[in-house]
Amino acid sequence: MSEKNSSVWAKSIPIKEQIRVIVTLVRMAKPFRKMFFGALAIGAAFALLQAAAPRIIAYYMTTYLQQRDNVTLQVMISFAVLVAVVRVSQAVTDALNAYYFTVAAEYALEDIRVQVFRKLHTLGMRFFDQVPAGSLVTRVNNDTASLADFWRFFMQLTFVIMSMIGAYIGMLTVSVKATLLMLIVVPFIVGSVILYQRFSSSLFRHMRERLSHLNAKIAESITGIDVIQEFYQEDRFKKSFAKVNGEYFNARFRMVKADALLLEPMVDMLLGAAMVLVFWYFGTLSMSTAVSAGVIYAFTTYLNNIFSPLESVMNLFSPFQEGLVSGYRILGILADDTYAPAQNVAAKQDITAGKIAFQHVDFSYDGQHQILKDLNFIANPGDTVALVGHTGSGKSSTINALMRFYEFQSGNILIDDHDIRDIALKNIRQKMGLVLQDPFMFFGDISSNIRMYDDTITDEQVKAAAEFVGADKFISALPGNYHAKVQEGGSGFSAGEKQLISFARAIVRDPKILILDEATANVDTETEALIQKSLLKMRQNRTTIAIAHRLSTIKDADLILVLDKGEVVEHGTHEELLQLQGQYYDLYRLQGINNDSN
Repeated sequence: MSEKNSSVWAKSIPIKEQIRVIVTLVRMAKPFRKMFFGALAIGAAFALLQAAAPRIIAYYMTTYLQQRDNVTLQVMISFAVLVAVVRVSQAVTDALNAYYFTVAAEYALEDIRVQVFRKLHTLGMRFFDQVPAGSLVTRVNNDTASLADFWRFFMQLTFVIMSMIGAYIGMLTVSVKATLLMLIVVPFIVGSVILYQRFSSSLFRHMRERLSHLNAKIAESITGIDVIQEFYQEDRFKKSFAKVNGEYFNARFRMVKADALLLEPMVDMLLGAAMVLVFWYFGTLSMSTAVSAGVIYAFTTYLNNIFSPLESVMNLFSPFQEGLVSGYRILGILADDTYAPAQNVAAKQDITAGKIAFQHVDFSYDGQHQILKDLNFIANPGDTVALVGHTGSGKSSTINALMRFYEFQSGNILIDDHDIRDIALKNIRQKMGLVLQDPFMFFGDISSNIRMYDDTITDEQVKAAAEFVGADKFISALPGNYHAKVQEGGSGFSAGEKQLISFARAIVRDPKILILDEATANVDTETEALIQKSLLKMRQNRTTIAIAHRLSTIKDADLILVLDKGEVVEHGTHEELLQLQGQYYDLYRLQGINNDSN
């Protein structure tokens, strides 16, 4: 599922899709159906109590207040107690209904958020290549939170429906003909809801699109603040932000005006029309027979019971649209089939020696543009194989296929003479140590970053790994040593220090295969010399696949593969390739000239 240039908020979701989203979200809440049904049952009880209260008061007014001789202290106290019990019961059932519905919705939201997070960790790297990280954070956190409004809308909607049913039942007990007359109002209520929904949803989608642009502008400005200041572009970005912010303000202002014009006035107009019908009917009826004041009171109260919550439902239409779009986006992730490469069903082989063989491997990221073409090489246990070549030659793609980050299309990759798809993925991750050009540091401390939150790795193993790669020296000088705090991304640590920690992270598992993706590309010469010493120790008795930017770092490799457009154009040792005076010779000579000029 890829991100499009236009915001998904701006898209009009077809009615059929909206129904599918609603049905799917309701099904996803199935584990908590008992709480939802309990809330509905309590809501039904509240509706009945709400219908009973006006009828009791109307009966008291008609039977006792109009007949003064029937009113006694005992009667007044009895009705007062009865009405108080009904009102208290209403308050209790209303509170319980809101509580159980809200709790059930929160459980459902938590469950959906966990489902989305788990789903993300089953998707392959190709998915994350296509979808920005910020968008995924929004979907996991903000979009799931928006579903609260989705469920709140349904709670209020069921409340309105039950209130209407209860009110009409109460009306029937007072006057059947007047109740049938009040049914005329129902189509107008439904029509007004549909009209407001269509009008407000259009404005809302436009408002969300403007908000999306506003958030993108904020994120861009914060991420690129150093470049903005370097080129003295603060004023231009301020003006650009003011323009986008103004567009969002105008969109919100149109929404406010729509609510002000269509929300309360529409409800009040319908209520007023219903009141006119009530007074007209009973006024006409009073010309031929007496009409009790209690009857008028009951009918007007029942009408208020219908229209008062109606306004709340219409107020929730905009948040409901947000929840609906959020649900649409969430279901898009859950339905995405860009899965990580799967191992064979009976995959249980292990990595013991570390022999690697690529046999006629073809690889493409999108299935259309071939990156690796008939790649063949063997790395024997303990050997170091270096991959060199220009940008886009296929070096990183070779590692991506070997690490099972992406699926290769044809050929075979063998480890210890076993098809890589027959090796348990857990064993691949434990027996292969990967060191990237830009290592990522997680929030926590140095110890947790080395053990990667694996509690089976002891503090002694962490310290031994750091000492092995030469990281212990600078770690011991930090406040807290191995428990020194690490901010997200490793801010406060130099590139060389982060790289040494990533070496310790790889070596603590004692991998059979070591993969180095330009591990010294971003460090200075002095730090590189320290890292090279660590690399020499790390490579001992391990099969190493190294992507090399600086050719001087792989002169001792057992095999050097020169890649060009996904094909091996030269292979051999450092000396053999220099004698060929081909592409490797040109690359090495170019770097030598640059080094001399420095």
